[in-house]
Amino acid sequence: MGLAGTTDKGHGRAGLLLRAAIVLLLLALCFGFAPGSRAADAPLGATAYKMAGDATKMRIVIDFDREPDIKWFLLRGPNRLVVDLPRTRFAISAKDAKARGLVKAVRYGDQGEGSRLILTGKGPFSVDKLDVLKNDDGTGYRIAIDMSAASDREFDEALANQALTTGSTVSTDKGARVGTGPVSNPGHRFTVVIDPGHGGIDGGAEGLNGTIEKNVTLAFATELRDKLAAVGNYDVFMTRETDEFLRLDDRVRIARQHEADLLISIHADTISVKGIRGATVYTVSDKASDPEAQALADRENLSDQFAGMVIKDDNKEVTDILIDLIRRETHNFSMSFAHTLVGQLSTSVGLINNPQRSAGFKVLKAPDVPSVLVELGYLSNAKDEAQLLDADWRGKAAQSITNAVALFASAKMGTGTGG
Repeated sequence: MGLAGTTDKGHGRAGLLLRAAIVLLLLALCFGFAPGSRAADAPLGATAYKMAGDATKMRIVIDFDREPDIKWFLLRGPNRLVVDLPRTRFAISAKDAKARGLVKAVRYGDQGEGSRLILTGKGPFSVDKLDVLKNDDGTGYRIAIDMSAASDREFDEALANQALTTGSTVSTDKGARVGTGPVSNPGHRFTVVIDPGHGGIDGGAEGLNGTIEKNVTLAFATELRDKLAAVGNYDVFMTRETDEFLRLDDRVRIARQHEADLLISIHADTISVKGIRGATVYTVSDKASDPEAQALADRENLSDQFAGMVIKDDNKEVTDILIDLIRRETHNFSMSFAHTLVGQLSTSVGLINNPQRSAGFKVLKAPDVPSVLVELGYLSNAKDEAQLLDADWRGKAAQSITNAVALFASAKMGTGTGG
């Protein structure tokens, strides 16, 4: 009986220990596979990537399954925006992440303990805003990044500010750094960007005797550049110096990145109305000054289609990145220069009737760069075509534009030299 009693007690203690072990195991399993624990350990999910805009302004939106804890900073050589993330599973379409506009390259992936997104700019840029936002429908979060073309000086200032704020942030509005323009730079010289219209696969208009517009505009722009550079008071750049295709928004980007005080776009179109000849100076307007100006703007604005690069922004969330409004001050400066230019050209070359006109040219829509488009003449007119090929005529026209720039620069910079 004693043996039996001892045996019963042993089984009782073993049973208690077994039951305790089972309870502990169940508790461990419950805590180990609790939803909160699984969510904490699981990678962050990047579920969608959207990017829209052009070479002057872009918006990037990245959707996540939960709130991302991020840090971001800028790097030079090349100009890059780096966004550091927790370990992230990128379930996004390669097509959606294809570089376009101001963004030259998009890279993302695992970095050991975390993940990283790198956006390489097509030259210097400003981060206007970078926000982490909760989706309205409550399904997750998103990062919204607004970028715009800027100058090297502005990018360097952003890097300097970044160094002062430990080089990383989550969401800081940097709008105050954007669009400050040349006036805010004490060492800035009056800067002119000359834009030879068309180029590459986009030849532009063709004259009665076979003259191609892209060749005329490049030859004239080169001569104008040399005359302006010879003055010694300006920094002068060209959007293209060879026979290459450039999108219209890339032309605007180049002007903005050089902090241009003036953009002069050079063209030589054709027109179906017989007998019309002479030079015309255009500024931008939401409404064209006349049907001929509207038709010309429509033709020039189709240039991007030559390379199959039509921008389609169907997502309402990103439509506000396009530059549609021209700042009043910039528009006034454009009108002022156009008036001065018409006056100078009238003394040296022939002008059409009502030579100062306006239309919705995309290449003139930089919000902070006074811009004009100069139609040197019409290749559809034999006399104009001959003049455009004549070195003496080109020299007179280029000198007239140079004189107009000197007057405009003196007034805009508030000096008597234009420098």
